[in-house]
Amino acid sequence: MTPFTDLRRLSLNQATTQRWSLREAVEGCARAGIPAISIWRDKAAELGLPASARLVRDAGLSVSSVCRGGWFGATTEAERLARLDDNRRALDEAAALGTDTLVVVCGPAPNRDLDGARAWVEEALARLLPDAEAAGVRLAVEPLHPMFTADRSVIVSLGQANDLVERLASPWVGVTVDAYHVWWDPRVYHEIERAAGRILGFHVSDWLVPTPDILLGRGMMGDGVIELRRLRVAVDAIGYDGFIEVEIFNQALWDTPGDEALALMARRYLEHV
Repeated sequence: MTPFTDLRRLSLNQATTQRWSLREAVEGCARAGIPAISIWRDKAAELGLPASARLVRDAGLSVSSVCRGGWFGATTEAERLARLDDNRRALDEAAALGTDTLVVVCGPAPNRDLDGARAWVEEALARLLPDAEAAGVRLAVEPLHPMFTADRSVIVSLGQANDLVERLASPWVGVTVDAYHVWWDPRVYHEIERAAGRILGFHVSDWLVPTPDILLGRGMMGDGVIELRRLRVAVDAIGYDGFIEVEIFNQALWDTPGDEALALMARRYLEHV
């Protein structure tokens, strides 16, 4: 059986079923034959870490990652230290939930100082490396689309993320390749090859035209313009064989009954990823 005709690598990122609790998402995955889930920290907190871990384990699901760490930007030293402490908690939560991957969204520049914010992101990640090793959880830096520079991340291309990870030179930090954020880049396939051995996650959704909303405008695979199969082949070709997370922020999808959304997700994954 080829890797394109089964669901063995499919993972539900909880952002796709925002209205569901963790229990509802786990039970929905079990019904749909989806073998893995990416857990958001707030969803696990609602149930509690021990109960969340037990729920996923009892359902026989894998946890592909935990979302999210990062959000490093701060204007005072006290705030910076608090952000680091929150990331240490996130690493411990990821370990408790049974995954070795914490997705890191690096955060914006709080004072218009992009260079300073990017330097602090690198320093923050360097400070967290011993904690990541102690927890047995890797920091998966996710570059976002440049339209999110102002409010979500100063790391906005896969090349930029690769540069950062290469300088940190640690097995405890790598990159997440999210198709929605990197598809536009004329160097994306070069940068995927460059990231060989450091890709810790691969996320899929689609880019709708016109884009209905900056944050909540992602589409179901096949509804937009991204060459998803080509990107998947590229990450597979350099050795990534981990889970493929479907992460879709879209109000219309959130308003769709959860089981219906998962059925559509699984079908489109097979057709387009």
